[in-house]
Amino acid sequence: MPRYVILHHRMPLEMTRSSHWDLMLSTGKSLRTWALPQPPAIKDRITAEQLVNHRLEYLDYEGPVSNNRGDVNKWDAGTYEICQENDLQIVTQLEGDRLTGQLTLSRDNIEAQRWTLEFCSV
Repeated sequence: MPRYVILHHRMPLEMTRSSHWDLMLSTGKSLRTWALPQPPAIKDRITAEQLVNHRLEYLDYEGPVSNNRGDVNKWDAGTYEICQENDLQIVTQLEGDRLTGQLTLSRDNIEAQRWTLEFCSV
């Protein structure tokens, strides 16, 4: 089963991006990554900004981020399964330490970097 992790990314005050949570889904040799303003919660709809893919090492990493970009701590981790995927939507089933249920990412058009995230527990 592929793995996922949600890292709390605390940023230094002088950075333009504020502290956030990184949702990372393993896909082959990298992690598809979205920045979240808060951790997923049942029935909340939150904005998820798609970022560049990250290295697989972040599945197990906690500590400082290179180039003085703050530090990360694991908020949740586990395995996931893709239930449905197309250009506009990714539906996954998570089995994690904190989250167990369906996580859906959707966007209005294929160029959009902003997605909407919804989580429903089982």
